[in-house]
This record gives sequence, C-alpha cells and structure tokens, in this order.
Amino acid sequence: MNKCVVVFSGGQDSTTCLAQALEQFDEVHAITFDYDQRHKLEIEVAKEIAAELGVKSHKVMDVTMLNELAISSLTRADIEVSHELQENGLPDTFVPGRNILFLTLAGIFAYQLGAKTVITGVCETDFSGYPDCRDSFVQAMAKALLLGMDYELEIKTPLMWLDKAETWALADHYGKLQFVRERTLTCYNGVIGDGCGECPACLLRHKGLKHYLESKDDIKAETLKKSGLEAVVS
Repeated sequence: MNKCVVVFSGGQDSTTCLAQALEQFDEVHAITFDYDQRHKLEIEVAKEIAAELGVKSHKVMDVTMLNELAISSLTRADIEVSHELQENGLPDTFVPGRNILFLTLAGIFAYQLGAKTVITGVCETDFSGYPDCRDSFVQAMAKALLLGMDYELEIKTPLMWLDKAETWALADHYGKLQFVRERTLTCYNGVIGDGCGECPACLLRHKGLKHYLESKDDIKAETLKKSGLEAVVS
C-alpha cells in the first residue's frame, strides 16, 4: 500500500500538500507539532481539517521543549512579529531547528507506519528567508534519515519551486481553493481564513491570491507544468 506522512500545521501550504497527498496516496497520515507556538489555535485548526478531509491518522506531538531553546516571535508571546530583519539577516519569526526536528520526527513516524514518503510544504521560491525551507536543506535531511535509519525514505516538497500564486493554483486544481482560503490558519496574529491582512504571512498570502485570481488560466497551466500534472488535466 502506498502510504505517506504529511507534516501538517493547518496552514495554507500544508493543507494544499495534504489535498494533493489524498489524491496521490492510498493511505495518508498527518503529524502536527505542538512546540508551544504563539497561537495554539493552529493545532485545533489542523485537527479539524485532518478529520474533515479524512486522513487515516493524525498525530499531535508535544515538542514544547523546542520553546526552551528556540527564541522567536512565534515561540515568545512577548516578542512582537516584525517586518524588519534581525542582525543575522533572518526574520524574527524564524524558529531555529524547527524543521530539523519536525522532519526527523516525521521520518521516525513514517518508519513505524511503513510509509516511504514524508511530505512537507516548505518552499524556496516565495518564502520568508528561512534557511530550513531550502531544497539543499531538505536533501541533506533526507540523506541523514536514510543513513541514520537505514530506511529508504523520500521527502517530497510539492511547493518547493512554486510561488504563492502557484500554490493557490495547486489548491484550486484539487478543488480546495475556497476551503484553503476560509479554513486554514497562516496568519501570525492567529486569525483564521484571510487573516489580519497586516503580518508578513498575510501580506504574502494575499498578494499571491490576488495575482492568481487576475491570471488564473495562465498561472494554473504553468503550475501544472511545474508540478508534472499536465497529463491528468481534464
């Protein structure tokens, strides 16, 4: 049986990846991490979406120890989300080590399930400058997991080379554009759906949606081409 594990936050990107996985795999499992993030609501959103879309199992894992080490505006309520970069050139929303930990634990979960694929919604094209969203990082993690567990495991990144408009196009391709728009939580200020409209995550999301809605046919065609989905277009 073709199984996968989706690293799932309940946001736009991971929900789009989940929608695709449900079309491409026989059995889909999701894993969500509680790292004492700024908005616990995203965990509840993830639970609701996973249940509604019918994933085989949804594990919520407590990794709140990350909060003790990773100082970020997403792990500290007393640090405001800023539009400015820090002295190291990274946004204050960067959580050091987060994706290292998440992919390691998702890989272990996949091992136990007998799944050969872990899916994550990281993206290098239209991203916030996080080093752990780069393709080179994901490839290094995949190699480390293979060496460390002696288990053939692929890490798939369906959004890696898509911008936000193309991510909307992919959701639309799977009939989930309105669902993603209304039900997901991407906003750094914890507002479900279209969000606060002011934080960096909302600005990027809104800009991508506006662009997609203005040029749907062209963007969808390019997205399907990039994603290798042209052959299944009806």
